[in-house]
Amino acid sequence: MNAVLTIILVLIGAPILGCLLAGIDRKLTSRLQGRVGPPLLQPYYDVRKLLEKDNMVVNRSQNFYVVIYVVFVILSLIMLALKADILMIVFVYTISSVALIVGGMSTGSPYARIGSSREIMAILSYEPILILYALSIYLLTGSFNLSALDKASTPLLMYTPLIFISMLFVMNIKFKKSPFDYSTSHHAHQELVKGMFTEYSGPGMAGIEIGHFFEYVFLLGLMFVFWNINIVIGLLIALIAFLFVIIMDNITARVYWQWMLKVSWTVLLIISVVNIVFLYVTQIKMV
Repeated sequence: MNAVLTIILVLIGAPILGCLLAGIDRKLTSRLQGRVGPPLLQPYYDVRKLLEKDNMVVNRSQNFYVVIYVVFVILSLIMLALKADILMIVFVYTISSVALIVGGMSTGSPYARIGSSREIMAILSYEPILILYALSIYLLTGSFNLSALDKASTPLLMYTPLIFISMLFVMNIKFKKSPFDYSTSHHAHQELVKGMFTEYSGPGMAGIEIGHFFEYVFLLGLMFVFWNINIVIGLLIALIAFLFVIIMDNITARVYWQWMLKVSWTVLLIISVVNIVFLYVTQIKMV
């Protein structure tokens, strides 16, 4: 019964919360840039307007990939809320990203193809960090199930500070913010227009935006896990990660994918591996 209520809460509450987070994101970004910015509910107005437009597509399968993206993002969030296997959660979440890549490739647009190719580079950059994040939970609890963390008296963050730092940058990549916004180019002045979303409009683009609402909650949920033994502190850490992404977006310029891959596979991967080696050598257990 609790599982059913959790699923219902995710399906109803997550898009509302994600919409508000997207609105806060825009509002804070505007303030940091000295602008008034759009209203808080602008993401909702955008989605409603997109749903009212004609369904213009390049091919029949284009919007199918959007459906796959949304379904697997929701599924990964439900699994996270149910404290399921973190390794499986990462796998399911990756499928949602791949769906968008294939959808962009299928349109034939040169902008979409380049954006999709760059998104593949992004996956190669952050996926190893997510795997090590899952591995750290296994080393500390003896299980990949997030429910094992409930038995711990000490938060995950106390044992994985270096992985936490790496995950902050993973958040930046996944939110597609500067300096890693090169696959979708959410800033209009950039050369890719909208990257792999270039050929999407109307209901298809609305579906992507709705998926983003769920993704906001999912990504911040991963940060909440670092201190899940206390809801208030866990939410505070998720908020810090959210503000970090927004601030980074406003103080940095976009970089080349080679730079992102180099940083991810050297600095971020190295410090994460150091954290994993420490856990393995010391044989620390949370439970």
